[in-house]
Amino acid sequence: MSETNGTYSSNHNGYSNGNGNGNGNGGPQYFDPSPSLSDDLRRYVSLIWHWLWLIFILTVLVTIIGFYFSKRQIPEYRASATLLISESRTVNEYANILASERLAQTYSELMTQKPVLSGVVERLGLAIDPELLKNDITVEVVPDTQLLVVSVVDSDPVRASQIANTIGEVFAEINAAIQAERYQESKTSLSAQLSQVDQQIQGVNDSIAELEDQFGTEVDANGRTQIVITPEQQRERDRLEANLALYQQIYSTLLQSYESVRLAEIQSTSSVRLVEDASVPRIAFRPNTFQNTLLAAVMGLILSVGLVFLLELLDDTIKGPEDVARHLGLPVLGFIGEIDDDHGWPITAVKPRTPIAEAFRSLRTNIQYASVDHGIRTLLVTSPSPKDGKSTIATNLATVMAQSGKQVALVDADMRRPSLHSKLRLSNRTGLSDLFVQATGQIPAALRETKVPGLGLITSGSLPPNPAELVGSEKMGEIMRQMLTRVDMVVVDTPPVMAVTDAAILAPRVDGVLLVFRPGSTKIAAAKQTVETLARGGANIFGIVLNGVGKRGARYYYYRNYYTYNQYYGEADGVEDKKWLKRKKRREPAPTE
Repeated sequence: MSETNGTYSSNHNGYSNGNGNGNGNGGPQYFDPSPSLSDDLRRYVSLIWHWLWLIFILTVLVTIIGFYFSKRQIPEYRASATLLISESRTVNEYANILASERLAQTYSELMTQKPVLSGVVERLGLAIDPELLKNDITVEVVPDTQLLVVSVVDSDPVRASQIANTIGEVFAEINAAIQAERYQESKTSLSAQLSQVDQQIQGVNDSIAELEDQFGTEVDANGRTQIVITPEQQRERDRLEANLALYQQIYSTLLQSYESVRLAEIQSTSSVRLVEDASVPRIAFRPNTFQNTLLAAVMGLILSVGLVFLLELLDDTIKGPEDVARHLGLPVLGFIGEIDDDHGWPITAVKPRTPIAEAFRSLRTNIQYASVDHGIRTLLVTSPSPKDGKSTIATNLATVMAQSGKQVALVDADMRRPSLHSKLRLSNRTGLSDLFVQATGQIPAALRETKVPGLGLITSGSLPPNPAELVGSEKMGEIMRQMLTRVDMVVVDTPPVMAVTDAAILAPRVDGVLLVFRPGSTKIAAAKQTVETLARGGANIFGIVLNGVGKRGARYYYYRNYYTYNQYYGEADGVEDKKWLKRKKRREPAPTE
């Protein structure tokens, strides 16, 4: 151990900005802050798994709400009538109406216009505005056919069918009236033209008669009387006779057209007819409770997943090694799951072959790798805030170090809220604070033996008024140096960095610092400030341990995979561990002084 400027660390390299932290080539590597697509996918799956309870509750809640409101809706029924757009049976092209899809589309628009709907309202005696009735009516053209389907939605199934049928009837009547009016207009026009041409024929006949009255007469040699026509009169007569023939031809054509129209009117039928009446529906068209409930479930799932990702976006806590690498540039040395402290003993002592204990042994190994080039004999364990579990980490880490055959001294330097004595079932009447007023030679008496072979504990002792001054004093250095002459490893538990200055004062004097973060609890800002505070004092931060990553609902795939790999080896130990704990409690004495 080298001693420089009054410190008692065996080596000190200081905090690196992310390019290294004093570890050798065999040490833990930094987490890549740019994860692959598969890593992102696993992280998203883990995120959803972590919040699965919230997703389930919100989805079920929205589904129930959708079902409730769907059931509360007034049932509505849909009745449909089918109409055929057909050619009118006529003997003349004049009245031939082409029954095409284009005509059907025109008719579909006309059926929802006010004249038709007003006729329906009047005929059925409905107390509703035709414009409002229009909202409940749809007319569809069946593709590649001459069929129209009129559908009506109403809360009364009988009324729905009546309205659908009446629309077809009223429109057929209106269409027939339009056709009849069209024939009548044609007949009236032709009749007027016939009368005009007839007058012209009569005029020509009168002109011819008047011209003939102007003809002269003479008696020939045989005594017969002959009509004498001058050349001018002959030419006028020929002209009038030609006009007469023309007018007569026009009159004949018009008369033929008139007869064709009259015959077409007699033989014509409506181009719209009802081919299938609307029956009274028995099943409600809407609401579709199943469909609405399914839609509500899908919407609830989408909203809940969106909320989860929003919470993740707004979450400003350390969630995993990628956050540590991205924001701090430090390696994660270990993942520790949720620890059950009900038995009151370090879990690594009670259940040494469980996955949790294996995680602590992995942490111990990584710490050794981090200091492989320089060695480590003094380690400070701290965290940004209370409740991060630093004391539990320190206790179990010291336990697994002792289990590896080393002599380990665990020091409770948290002289504000000490807890290590209760974890190891020892009293706290005398301890570290008392050594500051005693001779250094009292260290063997203060280093209390525990039930874990090779592990000794120096409790905090009586609570002093000035803990920061004590841990920063030269006497603290003497105490640590004396302990290093008696043990292989010293693990120091200090108060949180953000709470008081004790850890920042003590950190530069040890070989390395282990920071404890609790995923989902430790704020990124607090973690940054903690690292910056320790770095300013020259602390050598080995890395981070993530504590409290639970097996059930584990948020991060890397711990869950680790737990799975080690679970097999711990299951067989459960019964033996419980028996050991019972035997331990039966022969456990009262807390010793």
